[in-house]
Amino acid sequence: MNGQILGERYEIQQQLGKKAGRRSLLARDLKTEELVVIKLLSFNSDFEWDDLKLFEREAETLKSLYHPQIPRYLDYFEVNSPSIKGFALVQSYIPAQTLEQYLNSGRSFTEAEVKEVAKELLSILIYLHGLHPSVIHRDIKPSNILLGDAYGGLRQRTGNNVAQVYLVDFGSVQTVAKESGTRTVVGTYGYMPPEQFGDRTTSASDLYSLGATLIYLVTGLHPADLPQKDFRISFEHLTNLSPAFTDWLRWMTEPSLEKRLSSAVEALAALNDSQPRITTLALHKPAGSKIQLTKDGDSLLILIPPAGFQSSMVFTGLFAIAWNSFIFFWTTAALAAPFPVNIIFSLFSLPFWGAGFHLASLLLFPLFKSTGLRLTKKQIAFTTKIFGLQFYQRPSPTQDITKLVYTSNHFTKDFEGNRFQVPAQLEIWAGVQKYEIGINNGIVKSEVELEWLAHELSDWLNIPITRDS
Repeated sequence: MNGQILGERYEIQQQLGKKAGRRSLLARDLKTEELVVIKLLSFNSDFEWDDLKLFEREAETLKSLYHPQIPRYLDYFEVNSPSIKGFALVQSYIPAQTLEQYLNSGRSFTEAEVKEVAKELLSILIYLHGLHPSVIHRDIKPSNILLGDAYGGLRQRTGNNVAQVYLVDFGSVQTVAKESGTRTVVGTYGYMPPEQFGDRTTSASDLYSLGATLIYLVTGLHPADLPQKDFRISFEHLTNLSPAFTDWLRWMTEPSLEKRLSSAVEALAALNDSQPRITTLALHKPAGSKIQLTKDGDSLLILIPPAGFQSSMVFTGLFAIAWNSFIFFWTTAALAAPFPVNIIFSLFSLPFWGAGFHLASLLLFPLFKSTGLRLTKKQIAFTTKIFGLQFYQRPSPTQDITKLVYTSNHFTKDFEGNRFQVPAQLEIWAGVQKYEIGINNGIVKSEVELEWLAHELSDWLNIPITRDS
């Protein structure tokens, strides 16, 4: 076809690619002398009417897009020559290689470089998904992402040079959430999320494809060639990435749509945060735990009995006895003193009595304090029972629960630079209401138990667990 002129304007230079019923051609615009790309849909033995629907949708979508990292729409016309019958879509030519071409040539990418590519592509997806209606690409993969020649490799980026990352080939684009008529499964195996096979595509589907593409960059293997466990892509054994970035890629490629990052904005924020989610949660009840958990599709009930006697109480008990004995004799002696000395010394002892009562509570609360958390489809309710008295925290509608925030056991510093330990804590946020389960309030005994409860709550609520940064 080289040298052939289409549309009385475009002289074909070479063929760039070919797949069933379609060809991509590099051509010269005889009016502007610029190079362009022509996507040609031919009426041949491979032609199907769904192909024409997708082709026309691609043309209409490109016509409405204005983004420097997406090819520009230039022309659309019917081809009716003795050798070709069909339709042609003309778009701007980008002189760049695909990610797949880079890897096939031996190019490797560092974690920092892969993150830069991810940020550039997420910025494009933020634009596409933010349109009305949203534009979902549905076929993000290494061969549809270009790196500009000016890159010289990402390693040579300096100053304010913006990475030349381009997203191309909108042949599988979707602009509405659901369409009537015949369902057409589009995309590329290995890069398609599970829901795309069932025509349930959302903006999060593009995130899965992007995550799978980045996994290809860090492993050099297509996701379809990598092992899977519970429908998750297993790539960790082939990489040496930071825990936070590894977890972010897992989050992007969650098989469950409900547990995956939901938007490009959220994905970019999570990538910039550099804090991993909880990924090593206990999946089963820890051995020896006395916590009672019952659940079904309608409710989840957690009963946490008193912790009982702990060996750590021995020292606290002895100290509390010695302290309170000292305060008792101090106060007795103070009251026996002449007036007004007895009053002054008695008042002086009050803060020490308060400390004594606090020490006593540290001993008695674990012995008599129990906790209950009940979740139904309608509300979340939290109760604490001490010495037979029951205290209720204000219940909230279950639908208001937006996040589970897990803070692991860690060390930090105060304003004076003193280092201290912060116990593990799980927060359930329902609007502005917060429900806390943690080691610091004596509800659970160990971080393993807390992780198990976090997992159970996440699974029942279908809400991912995030780490407090």
